[in-house]
Amino acid sequence: MRGMRGMIMAAGFGTRLGELSEQRPKPMLPVCGAPLIRWAALWLRSQGIREIVINLHHRGEQIEAELGDGSALDLAIAYSREAEILGTGGGLRNARALLDDGKGTPIVAMNGKVIVDLELAPVLALHAAHDAEATMVLRADPEADRWGSLRTDVAGRVTHLLGKPGPGGHAGGPALMFTGVQVLAPRFLDRIPPEGQQCVVRTAYSQLHAEGGAFCGFVTDDYWWEHSTVERYLQGVANVIEGRAQVRYAPAFVRGIDPTAEIDPTAIVDPAVWIGPRVKVGAGAQIGPRVQLGAGVIVEPGRRLQDAIVWDGVRVTRDLEREVLIT
Repeated sequence: MRGMRGMIMAAGFGTRLGELSEQRPKPMLPVCGAPLIRWAALWLRSQGIREIVINLHHRGEQIEAELGDGSALDLAIAYSREAEILGTGGGLRNARALLDDGKGTPIVAMNGKVIVDLELAPVLALHAAHDAEATMVLRADPEADRWGSLRTDVAGRVTHLLGKPGPGGHAGGPALMFTGVQVLAPRFLDRIPPEGQQCVVRTAYSQLHAEGGAFCGFVTDDYWWEHSTVERYLQGVANVIEGRAQVRYAPAFVRGIDPTAEIDPTAIVDPAVWIGPRVKVGAGAQIGPRVQLGAGVIVEPGRRLQDAIVWDGVRVTRDLEREVLIT
C-alpha cells in the first residue's frame, strides 16, 4: 500500500440527524471521545495509507480544525473544498488532482460517517487479481433490495447493480449492500460527468456495469456501522462501548471512566459506559448502560441516564433515555 492515497467523503449535510447536524457536520459526531472523521483517518492509517484527501462543504471548517494537516497523526491531509455540494461522484471528480499520483496507483475511498473494522489487503488483492477498474466493499443486509442491491458471482465479480443484472445476465449470489468503502483505478474517475452534483453509483458505476467492465465486489462480515440518524448514532456508540466493534485503531479508550472524572460515591455507574475527562456525576445519579458523557459534562444529583449521549460541556438537569443531548 506504499504511496496509496485515500479519500474520506465528508461534505454531506446530514439532514437525517436534524439539529445535531445543525451544530456539527456528520463526520464530527463524537464517539468515545473522538469525532467520526478521526476514526476514519486512523482506519486508513492502520491500513498503511498516509496521504488522505477530505472533501468539505457543510461546516467543513470544523473538520479542518480537528485534523489540520494531519501531521499530529503521522498523516498528510489535503482538503478538497466544494463551493456547492457535489455528491459522492462529483466529490471524487473534483479531488482527482489530489488523488491521482500519475502512476495508476489505486485510490481508496470511504464515507466519513462510518466506523469500520476491515483489513484492506484482501480487498486490494481481489481488485488486482481482476485488474478491476473499481471494487466495492459489500455486506449482507436484510434491506439491501430497498436501497438498490448488488450481487456477485463466486469469483467476486459484480453481476447486479441497483438490482439490475449486467450484460451477461448471471444470477449472482444473495442481495448485498454497498458500504461506501471502495478501491478505484484513477481512470474510473473519468466516468463521472464533469460538472454538477453527481452520484458515483448512478453515473460511473452504472456505466461500467452496463458495459460489462472489470468491476468487483468484496463481501465482508467485519464490523461496519454508519451514523446517519439519531437512532443509528446511539446504536453505533453502544456497539463500540459494548465491544461489538473490534476497533484496534481506536483513538483512545472505548469503555470506562477517565481518571479525571469525579463520580459521587453514591452514584451508580454501569460498566458499559464511556465517561470522559473532567466529568462530574452528582449524588444518587444512575449512569448506564450504554451512556457516553463527553468532556466536562455535569450530571446533576439523582439523574438517570440510559442509552444516551451527552456532548462536551453540557449540564444534565433531567433524566435521559435514548436521547442525544447537545446543549
